[in-house]
Amino acid sequence: MKRLFDIVLATTGLVFAAPVILLCAVAVRATSPGPAFFLARRAGRRGEPFNLYKLRTMLHDQDPARARITAENDSRVTPVGRLLRTFKIDELPQLWNILRGDMSFVGPRPEDIEIVRQHSTPEQMRVLDVRPGLTTPGQVEWYPDLMYHDPPPPGTSVEEHYLRRHLPFKLAGDLEYVDSSSGPLLDLRVLIETLWCVAVRSRLAPPVRKPLPIVADATEAAASDSDPGRAPES
Repeated sequence: MKRLFDIVLATTGLVFAAPVILLCAVAVRATSPGPAFFLARRAGRRGEPFNLYKLRTMLHDQDPARARITAENDSRVTPVGRLLRTFKIDELPQLWNILRGDMSFVGPRPEDIEIVRQHSTPEQMRVLDVRPGLTTPGQVEWYPDLMYHDPPPPGTSVEEHYLRRHLPFKLAGDLEYVDSSSGPLLDLRVLIETLWCVAVRSRLAPPVRKPLPIVADATEAAASDSDPGRAPES
């Protein structure tokens, strides 16, 4: 039923979103050299890699090593790209990913394939038991994103902060979704709340920044899991 719902809603969404996607693609090309679309390599269900489609929001030909994590005020994001990100319009091409079966409307957000391979523990890899989603409960709770509520401290790179703070927290929430028994009711609530965030909250004053609870470091957890004799650090 979930897959049937995804197909029907994605097909309907693409019909209505196609003119918006086309118009925004023209705006991206007209204001910044490079292609209108960006393909990101992500880990899909059962760990199978797939290309996630987005409207390009950054300057073209950037260093791939820096492109994985975006800071709150990242200088690589173009003015048009910032507008697209605010209203999540850059995510609309992912309706095609949903129609193809790469993704679902609700599920864990798809992660960079190399980050999954290098930093996820076997327990965290359980998020790959389901299709990744266009939206997830954590995105609603921590709108607009974790980087807004918990930016990296001075001297810490965006990627290092993401791996140590955001990734384990995000994966813990994703595992709660995977293990949830709410089913379609939870998905429907998340979809409605996501639409509310995009249509209403994005037009209001910035939300109050919330402190991020501390969750075990993903890199240290992965190392500890691979070495059963290693004692946890205090």
